[in-house]
Amino acid sequence: MSKSAMSLERTVVMLNEDDTQGRPLADLVKEAAKAIAPLWPISSFIARHPWMGLEGELFADAADRWQQVYGIDLYPPMTVFYTALEKGEIDPVFVERRLQSWLDKQSLPVPRHEAERLCRSLLWNDTVPEEAFSLPEMAQLAEGTQLRPMAVQPISKRLDQIAKRLDQQMIKWCKLFYDESGGTWTLPQREQGFYQAWRQLVVTDPSLSKDERKRFSGWPHDKHEALNYALEKLGIRDEDVVAYLEAHLLALPGWAGMAVWRSHRAGDEVGGLIDYLAVRLSLEWVLTAPHLPLHGEENGERRDVLPLLAAWFYWTGMTPEDWRRLRTNEQQARLAFADRFWRIDRHHLWLEAWEDTDEAKLKEAVSTRHRVSEPEQVAAQLLFCIDVRSEPFRRHLEAAGPFETYGCAGFFGLPIQTRVLDSEDVHPSCPAIVDPRHEIREVAPPEEVEPYRFRRDMFRFVSKTFKKMKQHVLAGLLLPEMSGPWLGLHTLARSAAPAWAGQVIRYTKKSVEQKPKTTLSLHYHEGDETTGLPIGLTKEEQVEYVKQLLVTIGLTSSFAPLVVVCGHGSETTNNPYASALDCGACGGVAGAFNARVFAALANLPSVRAELAKEGIVIPDETVFVAAEHITTVDELRWLEVPPLSEAAQQSFDRLKQALHDVSRQANAERMMKLPHVGGKPRDPVAEAQRRAVDWSEIRPEWGLAGNTAFFIGRRALTKGVHLDGRVFLHSYDWRDDPTGEALARIIAGPATVGQWINLQYYASTVAPHYYGSGDKTTQTVTGGIGVMQGNGSDLLAGLPWQSVVSSDRELFHFPLRLLVIIEAPSYYIERLLNENSEFRRKVENGWLRLSSIDPNSGAWMKWGDTHSLSVWSREMGIGK
Repeated sequence: MSKSAMSLERTVVMLNEDDTQGRPLADLVKEAAKAIAPLWPISSFIARHPWMGLEGELFADAADRWQQVYGIDLYPPMTVFYTALEKGEIDPVFVERRLQSWLDKQSLPVPRHEAERLCRSLLWNDTVPEEAFSLPEMAQLAEGTQLRPMAVQPISKRLDQIAKRLDQQMIKWCKLFYDESGGTWTLPQREQGFYQAWRQLVVTDPSLSKDERKRFSGWPHDKHEALNYALEKLGIRDEDVVAYLEAHLLALPGWAGMAVWRSHRAGDEVGGLIDYLAVRLSLEWVLTAPHLPLHGEENGERRDVLPLLAAWFYWTGMTPEDWRRLRTNEQQARLAFADRFWRIDRHHLWLEAWEDTDEAKLKEAVSTRHRVSEPEQVAAQLLFCIDVRSEPFRRHLEAAGPFETYGCAGFFGLPIQTRVLDSEDVHPSCPAIVDPRHEIREVAPPEEVEPYRFRRDMFRFVSKTFKKMKQHVLAGLLLPEMSGPWLGLHTLARSAAPAWAGQVIRYTKKSVEQKPKTTLSLHYHEGDETTGLPIGLTKEEQVEYVKQLLVTIGLTSSFAPLVVVCGHGSETTNNPYASALDCGACGGVAGAFNARVFAALANLPSVRAELAKEGIVIPDETVFVAAEHITTVDELRWLEVPPLSEAAQQSFDRLKQALHDVSRQANAERMMKLPHVGGKPRDPVAEAQRRAVDWSEIRPEWGLAGNTAFFIGRRALTKGVHLDGRVFLHSYDWRDDPTGEALARIIAGPATVGQWINLQYYASTVAPHYYGSGDKTTQTVTGGIGVMQGNGSDLLAGLPWQSVVSSDRELFHFPLRLLVIIEAPSYYIERLLNENSEFRRKVENGWLRLSSIDPNSGAWMKWGDTHSLSVWSREMGIGK
């Protein structure tokens, strides 16, 4: 096997029509569910890769199907590419090279030179010139040749007004069933499941006509029977069932995604979806029954081939006589070729050229970096989350003194669920792809817990009473008179002086709460009856989790006197997407709890003694401290500082002294990117703090917008490089990982989460009307689970428009697929691709990009299709 290239075979999986016949209903629903992704409640909003079930297809093929069948574009519009070209973000040389590489791999319907002329013209021209349509025979030729996309569409979609009514009905019932806000009036019998609750009430629904309600007479009460019966009554052929169900799921992907998440949480993979589809298709039949059967209806609309014909004639020199001499199948092949290239392939080539340009710039920045000399004595080592927002802070911190930083997933490798002091609620504090294995609790002496509980319960009682009074008919009339003056002052203060009001509210809340100092239940004892998870960790587990993280990031020796474990979180006000700015690795909450747990484990003498037996010797003077990086204000806050050794105390004092300037510099860099700041603010720290507490601020920070790459390697390769807060940085030293297990863990965990984040931002940018959530200022929080536009839309699954754009005319986030860069020898990459079929599929099908840096030669290698790899290596001068 070559060390500079590896062939990645592309496997196309075709579903035979007969495969659907006789299959269990659950299997058919499961197959259809690949089109959507689970949607977590907005209180724990985390990255959501909307196409995770499609990675068995080539990215371009999935984009083709999505556009033809559902009208959803998975590529940016050409205007975005042209703007990037004007700004120098796309090198035109890469556009031409990508075209040549693409032509080399295609089975062309015409000679190469003819196809190249057509494709180059379509690539660089957004429209066919008007003079191309001047031939008198053009209209006649176009009328005789048509392209018909084979698309299975719901019957209701072919009856436009009924499709709208069906969506309105589903939205209404979903809001009632999935509500988690604890409303006064809840959906009766919801504990029996969505279909059962709906079936018992729908016969009395006044929004349906009398005849429509009558059609439910004799309708099955079992959801499986109802779904099968609805498919039969609608006349759906067996071979079309999966596509038909898929189309219905994609009609309202947000509410369908919530059904998927509920099913997974209940341990039933498709039960909730069968409920959802049984309701939807039952309603569809009831609403469409008077129109059935639809005589003469076609599955898809005819597409106009006139522009395609004009393109062939104008740019290739073909004449109408030449066209008439072609056989029908040859005409179809030419039209299909031009059609696919115009709709999909030219966009794909522009996207790849943009990605190539971005990668070339990153390669140049890393290759020409200023070599930073390492300090003889490191005062402190800090472990940060890989989050792209940590990169500017780490860069400024390293420049401020003898400090080293490391990157890892912000849950610090701890598969735990957490329970804060005296709480009945638990939260999985690990990535969505990891199942919690342990529960860690905050504990405090009973004599301190009792008064704390009393104060907390009093505060909750007042809040709950106020809410109930608002919902009560009579009390609601009196409440404005009683609370108006106080709430008016509160509104005035929050609007006129948000920074001052925010400080007062935070101080008041902290003073009233007076939460006692807590410890953590680190040591194992019997599991909790409600969750079934053990509380705490065994000694062996404590050692293993600490060892695993230290080995993964390459911190196994030369420990500094002070090691700071930095979780991260965000501070915002009046923001439904607050959890989207917290730590996705911790399930959409701040990473403070995990940081405390890991630091406490690493300080245990028993853990250190066992680590020493395995060659990881942590000096007695080294102390692990827990802190939290607040990303909105770029501030490091101390969570738990145990007794420090003399050397650790000196390092701690030195670090605290440097942090003020670090925070100011990081804030200044971040503020310059935010719109409406007015250039570099006089006091960037004050401006950042105002944004964090201003309830009218729609952009308190940029979050993870701008992310384009995921770097896995030693910090020495990127130290001092201005990566502009666009790169995930995961520490890794291949020399400490001879078996490749640590690299495999990084790819399976943090890199996968990074890909989810990247594709969520990508989807919210290229298809904001479908995968985004619209304007943040017009959103409505519904049911405590998500946001809608108005009171009757789909449950919006993606990011608001303000999270990806600087203005209505300018994107902030570059919609590029994630580039994973691994510093390791080539055989490490080969082994990884051979052993991890899922990751291999992502690379070969174009759902992420992969490059590596050879630690010995420094060669930058691109992994993927063999031909494109050799072209890239030759043109970039790589490996010479």
